[in-house]
Amino acid sequence: MTDEVKQRLCAWAQAYHCTDFIDTDPVQFPHRYREQRDIEISGLLTAVLSFGNRSMILRKADELDALMGHSPLRYVLSRRWDDDFKSNDRRSFYRMVSYAAFRCYFEKLYAVYAAGKTLEDALLGYSGIPMQQLCAFLGVSDRNPQKKLNMFLRWMIRRDSEVDFGVWKRMNPSDLLIPLDTHVCRVAYHIGLTDKSSFSLTNARRITEALAQVFPGDPCLGDFALFGYGVTHK
Repeated sequence: MTDEVKQRLCAWAQAYHCTDFIDTDPVQFPHRYREQRDIEISGLLTAVLSFGNRSMILRKADELDALMGHSPLRYVLSRRWDDDFKSNDRRSFYRMVSYAAFRCYFEKLYAVYAAGKTLEDALLGYSGIPMQQLCAFLGVSDRNPQKKLNMFLRWMIRRDSEVDFGVWKRMNPSDLLIPLDTHVCRVAYHIGLTDKSSFSLTNARRITEALAQVFPGDPCLGDFALFGYGVTHK
């Protein structure tokens, strides 16, 4: 990686790591809340819906927030999702995600909060880096990039940020992985952060390691830099 690329990454991160970023990003929904458990619930469910057209994502996340009565923790503990997301309802809730499939998130969250824990508490019961802990909790594979889950973890763990929350104090930002999608992968390859253009967990780790050279201890600050590159090179 050249010094010129490092300087550009720092400049893009500084330009886009700001409150203006929030208004057009899914992170705006957990920003509606102040209590950690509300932030966790809104953040996880919003992240799970964050695929496809951005305007569709924002519209669906807003619809979900309204369905929860703008009170995520109260909604989860009330079990109103039992009626809203029935286990046999195969209709589409959002794109290929059915109501029945989305219900699984409420079931897992209910078990955590009914026990008086936070989601951070629950994840610390698993081994590995934050991505592995979250995948184990949700029962999904930790062998693919898991862009949406790594984005959620960035929201929860990065500190001293105008965008991310840093409410999980017992996890380290240095252990985060870049939320990798095909766009980020292409950008990282183009500017020399990786010599592979493949969309894979191996490449997510490679790009994260490269970003750690530019942003020591906080590699996912580079997520804003890569976003900035995409904006400035449309």
